[in-house]
Amino acid sequence: MAEYKGIHGTKIQNYTSDPDNPLRGQVWYNSTSNSLKFDAPLVGAWATANNMNTARVYFGSAGTQTAALGFGGYPPTGLTESYNGTNWTEVNDLNTVRGYLSGVGTNTAALAIGGWATFNSQFTESWNGTNWTAVNTLNVATNSSGQAGTNTSALVFGSSPKDTKTELWNGTNWTEVNNLNTARAYLGGCGANNTAALAFGGNNPVSSSVLTETWNGTNWTEVNDQNTSETYMGSAGISTSALEFGGAPNGAATEEWNGTNWTEVADLNTSRSGLGGAGTQTAALAFGGSGVTAATEEWNIAGGIVTITTD
Repeated sequence: MAEYKGIHGTKIQNYTSDPDNPLRGQVWYNSTSNSLKFDAPLVGAWATANNMNTARVYFGSAGTQTAALGFGGYPPTGLTESYNGTNWTEVNDLNTVRGYLSGVGTNTAALAIGGWATFNSQFTESWNGTNWTAVNTLNVATNSSGQAGTNTSALVFGSSPKDTKTELWNGTNWTEVNNLNTARAYLGGCGANNTAALAFGGNNPVSSSVLTETWNGTNWTEVNDQNTSETYMGSAGISTSALEFGGAPNGAATEEWNGTNWTEVADLNTSRSGLGGAGTQTAALAFGGSGVTAATEEWNIAGGIVTITTD
């Protein structure tokens, strides 16, 4: 037989201050502030932000939600734009025009890697916040690769045509290292540096992929799959806390990675593939993409302790 507590719940507890570690969904009364409080579940959502100046697709991206960089793109261009959290501003162009390139770093210290104009490229360029400078090239020409890391500690993996090649950047040179387990192109990637990366989705030898692999600085290991197969997606975060969004063929799907599993969360407002991504799992930026669009969206997490008010 059910108990009264199970049917009607328990009394709301009084506290002189908010509990240190409240449970999600817990309600309590703070007698000091004379307020009823609730620990609301954390929920993410996309919100529309100001557009890029130039619509583009298949470009490189880097940075955070409030300080991002988008560069290159298709049709082949060298255009670079910087985002300050409110508006996009055109800055100095890449030295080599190309699309389908990879990007890592920040909006003051980025790396533009590989890409395609009339052929696969080995070009690498370094951004110092003002200008792009050509630096040492990749060992193997690549386009539509996954990427992770920073301007001085980067990793690039996969390529079109479908490949398993992985190269590591130490701030000066590229070195070929151990390959992905599954060949693919147009995949997503993220990571804090060249010793911890995440590779996901892409186009494997048969079709769009849900495969996910993690890099530990030496080897790639297959881990749990995505829920929805995607190619040409945007990404943000690090290898243990990532966000994947957009892509073909589904366009708007967004998934969170917690280091073990992928979880489907709220969709983008504008469906697209070939888009740029920047930021973290909890504060991300999605911009540009198929259409060709200049649309920009910001991802934020809402929740935590809120005060309940009544009229």
